[in-house]
Amino acid sequence: MDLELKKAFTEMQVNKIESTKKIRLLDMKTDSLKLSKQRVEVTNKHVSTLAPDTKVYSSVGRMYVLSDVPTLVEQMKSKQTSFEEMIAQCEKNKDFLMKNLKEQEESLRELVQQKKAETEANGKGVE
Repeated sequence: MDLELKKAFTEMQVNKIESTKKIRLLDMKTDSLKLSKQRVEVTNKHVSTLAPDTKVYSSVGRMYVLSDVPTLVEQMKSKQTSFEEMIAQCEKNKDFLMKNLKEQEESLRELVQQKKAETEANGKGVE
């Protein structure tokens, strides 16, 4: 086997393993974000049914702060929007990684085809 092909195969294998790990991590992160978004949606739905003058507690880090319903609803909407943006970013990164992986596979195929054509041409030229 040609040294150049061997090197390309090993690079491809390493890159594929790394990309697969990254894609798996992005999938897990996306799932986690979707669950958090869903939790915020459900909480927002229940809080919205309360009277606007009702006093509620919103969590800030590891403590709770007294707040009112409209403020809490607004905070939840902003959290929901940020979760949606993070999910979209994760999907975008995943698509980029998959596209990059496919491009590498195609370039490796082309290299194999090129080497195969060269060996066939050299074999016919010798005879």
